[in-house]
Amino acid sequence: MQERPVTIDLAVIGGSGLYNFPGLENATRQRIDTPFGAASGEVVTGDFAGRRVAFLARHGESHTVAPHRVNYRANLWALHALGARRVVGVNAVGGIRADMGPRVIVVPDQIIDYTHGRYTSFCDVEGAEVRHVDFSEPYTGSLRRQLIAAAGRAGVPVIDGGCYGATQGPRLETRAEIARMKRDGCDLVGMTGMPEAVLARELELSYACLALVANFAAGCGDEAEISIEEIFAHLAAATAEVPRIVGELLKS
Repeated sequence: MQERPVTIDLAVIGGSGLYNFPGLENATRQRIDTPFGAASGEVVTGDFAGRRVAFLARHGESHTVAPHRVNYRANLWALHALGARRVVGVNAVGGIRADMGPRVIVVPDQIIDYTHGRYTSFCDVEGAEVRHVDFSEPYTGSLRRQLIAAAGRAGVPVIDGGCYGATQGPRLETRAEIARMKRDGCDLVGMTGMPEAVLARELELSYACLALVANFAAGCGDEAEISIEEIFAHLAAATAEVPRIVGELLKS
C-alpha cells in the first residue's frame, strides 16, 4: 500500500540567505525521489506556529546550486509529493523601482521571463500530456492577499505588487540590461522566479513570492558598484522578517 502524503500546511522555498527555517520544531529531513532527478537538497518538515511546514533551500544548504542549475521541476515535485498545496517562494532580488531599495520586501503580482535553457514545464518529457496553463496572473491572488495581510499583522511593511524580471544569472546584470528591463515594466530583478512559478501552476499549487530586496539593480542606485558584502547584509536584515510573516500566515 502506498503511504499517504503527510499534510503540509505550507511549503517555503528559501532563496539566497535563507538556507534553514528558524524556529522549526520537531524537524525531520527527507530526500524525495522524483521523476525529474534530485531536488536541491533534503526537504525539512517540522512544526511552526502550530502548523506543519516544509522547507527546501533552493540553492542547497551551502549555496552550491547556481540559479540556472536549480532543478526547479524536482523541487516543486518533491513538495507536492509530500502533500504541500501552498508554496511561498522567498527570492533575493535587486530593486529597479525607486521605492524598492535595499531591505524592502515586495509581494509581486507579475513576472517577465528572460531566462533561457531551463526546463520550464512538466510536459517536457516523452509521453507527457501537453497542458496549456493560464499564466496571465502568475501568482495566486488569494495567497498573495493572505501574505500581505499576514505581514500587516506582523508589523512588517511590504509593497503590494510589482513586476519581477527573471534573468539567467549567476552574474549580475549590466546597466543596459536593467535599463531595458525598466522600459519593459520590470520593478525587480532576480534569477530564480522562473520557471518556479509556472511549474507550481502546472501542479495546481497555490504559489506566491516574498521578494527581498538586497540591492538596487545596476544603474538604479547611488552606488558606483554593487558590493557583495553589502548585498548579504541587506539580505540578512530582510530575511529575519520572513518567519514573522509566515507565522502570521499560518495563523490565518
